[in-house]
Amino acid sequence: MGMSENDFLKAAKRMKVQLITWRRFLHENAEVGFDTKRTADYIQDELNKMGYTAVKRGKFGVLASVGEGARCFLLRADMDALPIKERAREPFACKKGNMHACGHDLHTAMLLGAARLLKAGEKELKGRVKLLFQAAEESLEGAKNAVQNGVLESPRVDAAMMIHVLTGVELPVGTAIVSSAGISAPAADYFTVELLGKGCHGSAPWKGVDATLVAAYLTVALQELPAREIPIGDPAVLTVGSLHAGETGNVIADRATLKGTLRAFDETRREEIKKRLREIATATAKTFRARASVHFDSGCPTLVNDGGVSAFIEGAAKKILKKNAVYTSAELSGGVKKESGGSEDFAYIAQEVPSVMVAVAAGEKGKGYDYPLHHPKVRFDENALPIGAALYAGGATAYLEERGGKE
Repeated sequence: MGMSENDFLKAAKRMKVQLITWRRFLHENAEVGFDTKRTADYIQDELNKMGYTAVKRGKFGVLASVGEGARCFLLRADMDALPIKERAREPFACKKGNMHACGHDLHTAMLLGAARLLKAGEKELKGRVKLLFQAAEESLEGAKNAVQNGVLESPRVDAAMMIHVLTGVELPVGTAIVSSAGISAPAADYFTVELLGKGCHGSAPWKGVDATLVAAYLTVALQELPAREIPIGDPAVLTVGSLHAGETGNVIADRATLKGTLRAFDETRREEIKKRLREIATATAKTFRARASVHFDSGCPTLVNDGGVSAFIEGAAKKILKKNAVYTSAELSGGVKKESGGSEDFAYIAQEVPSVMVAVAAGEKGKGYDYPLHHPKVRFDENALPIGAALYAGGATAYLEERGGKE
């Protein structure tokens, strides 16, 4: 191997200014969903400057590769933001009504850093590394689209790794948490319930069917699912995050729309909840003389980490960083299984190839980083950027080295 594990961290720290520059541009120009053209253009331009030529573009985002041979390791960073108005008061805050409130700008900058490190050591790589800059993670659609468009083929990917930053945590910046074997993120489903009533003048509600009233009852009724139908040891969450009905105060609304998500760690339980959601929505609407239609818009399965890849990346991470800066999720939980509540569409990749999710602490509580992910005031410590770049590049390089070289 051309660079030792420790060399990756040293080299990544030397490019810290560049990593910050990348991150801040991406943050200031945050884009959402699949509508990430400017972000993708920027990534492609930066990759071209590094010497990457065969850069593939698609709805899923940007794909590049470095090295050659049949042995292949995939590194994935998501690059989409959220439709949140930023209130963090950073000098590079996005002014377009979007916000990188989940740290995807850091993930992308880290992978650009890894791309530079890997390109510099390309001749010593014992195989190929694919770099996936993925759109539409927040809507849980991008990874599925990437798989469908052959990202894992030609050559076939042997294993994959992703990094996600954490903030507002009681861990020093740069601490790495490697997911232990098994589930680390729940399955998720986005749902929409359309309610159809009958509009009329607000002074004569008996002449209509009030869709707003039905929506209110349904929002409360759906809480019966996690509160009364799910066993205590089987975590599941149902959230109604959006409710829209009516246009003015003196008209009975004829339509209402609820949007929400449900999350579960068991696939059988997931299907049971979806079935009951349909039943409760239909029955509640019927009770009040309205009609309901339920649509499941997008989602993803549980994210299952491969034990072999997890153990290998844990070992590599301990060589790249100090040993006391790397933990497994099982170690941090004291052996008690505590899965993350946030879903992750990397699960679609993990369904296809052995994979692992790695978290990097990027904001210590009590030191100016007290807000959680997805909060409009969330902030991230940029000192985590070299850590992520080194883990990406060093992890992939070590994996290919261990697996026996080019084929």
